[in-house]
Amino acid sequence: MNGASITTNTQAALSPIALFLHADLIVKLVMIGLILASVLTWTIIIGRGQLLRRVSRENEAFERDFAKAPDIDRFFDERGKADLPAARVFAAGIGEWRRSTSGRKLDRDAARDRLAQAMSSASAGEIDRLSNGLNVLATIGSVTPFVGLFGTVWGIMRSFADIAASQNTSFGAVAPGIAEALFATALGLFTAIPAVIGYNRMSHSLDRVEARLNRFADGFHMSLSRELDAEG
Repeated sequence: MNGASITTNTQAALSPIALFLHADLIVKLVMIGLILASVLTWTIIIGRGQLLRRVSRENEAFERDFAKAPDIDRFFDERGKADLPAARVFAAGIGEWRRSTSGRKLDRDAARDRLAQAMSSASAGEIDRLSNGLNVLATIGSVTPFVGLFGTVWGIMRSFADIAASQNTSFGAVAPGIAEALFATALGLFTAIPAVIGYNRMSHSLDRVEARLNRFADGFHMSLSRELDAEG
């Protein structure tokens, strides 16, 4: 019974809550910062991941509808103002097309260059908007392990200082302080690993969205280029 009681007390003393409550103030601040960083990480991963999946699905549907549209101007009137990256690239191309062909003299080569630039700029702007938050994940993934390590080093230093002051070098006296310190490193890794994985996965998804937008812009540019050739 005594052995079981000791084991239970030890497990309770090494629980995450107990390790936090018994930690030094600096280590507590480190732990709180890491927990907040973890919450922010999962907020970005869930929110941005859902956004990228939705945008990818709706972009694909927009492109299918565009390919089936018999009249580009009518399609623009119906779908050109949609809150969607593909729609904004499409609108940029239509806007530049109308400006370039509204004058009396048409410079086809200059118009092609302006069309390409307008849609390329629109595509880059959409990717910048969608990538919002990824830099935060990259920062958290690279910094939090070192923050956790700082908490560990600080906690171990305080533990050794307490040992020297009490002249008690038994394992029972050393273990709690070292466990509290190592818990900071565990929290740092717990925060950093999802951030790195989330950053890599969302960067891959963003690259796919960008490639699809660029293909759509190139295809639309070719269509408008043929229209320029047909202009009198």
